[in-house]
Amino acid sequence: MTRLAKLIAPAGLILAATVAALPVQAQVQGNIATVDIPRTIIGTTAFQTAYEQVNTTYSTQNDLRRTKAQERQTMLAKFDKNGDKQVDDTEQAAMQKSPDFAKLQTLEQEIQGLNNQIDGARVFAVEQIIMQYPAALQEVATKDQIKLVVDPPEADITAKVTAALNTRVPAVGVVPPSGWQPSREGVQVYQEIQQRLVAAQIAQQQQAAAAAQQGNPDAPAGR
Repeated sequence: MTRLAKLIAPAGLILAATVAALPVQAQVQGNIATVDIPRTIIGTTAFQTAYEQVNTTYSTQNDLRRTKAQERQTMLAKFDKNGDKQVDDTEQAAMQKSPDFAKLQTLEQEIQGLNNQIDGARVFAVEQIIMQYPAALQEVATKDQIKLVVDPPEADITAKVTAALNTRVPAVGVVPPSGWQPSREGVQVYQEIQQRLVAAQIAQQQQAAAAAQQGNPDAPAGR
């Protein structure tokens, strides 16, 4: 079980890490199951709606971030003397001596500030769902008489916990209150979710490219 699962699993469930040294059947009188926390949250209506709302609510920040990122890329390109799309140590030294370096630093700070606003809104949404996760997990565990939650390949109750979360937290806000700071658990879950979403996007792109290649066998294969 992951460290995060230990942090937010209900106290009523036995954690796999605490009984790993002994046979499961000797420790548990009940069913055994597994749950994927990031996938549980991604599957909720609240999460999916919140991500759409972030894109709408923070559309100005998104557009500004995109514009500033393009401006930054244009500035960096001036220092890429060997044309490898990167700034190596020699080029970095020249860049730091350039009059444009201060402007470049300002751009990076502005981009980071915009990233923080957008990511903060997403973490805020995720945290509101996390707050209901222990109760949702306990609800499913009680109903299915589950006493131990472990890593796969035991019975996966992710979909059931997602359904319980949909009932407990049908919607969340995407505008953090003044002074709000993300929790460690919220940030970690958000990072795991982002990794899953990026991986899924890459997989979809690869599948689309493979399908296009099959539809056009004369097209050159990508490397």
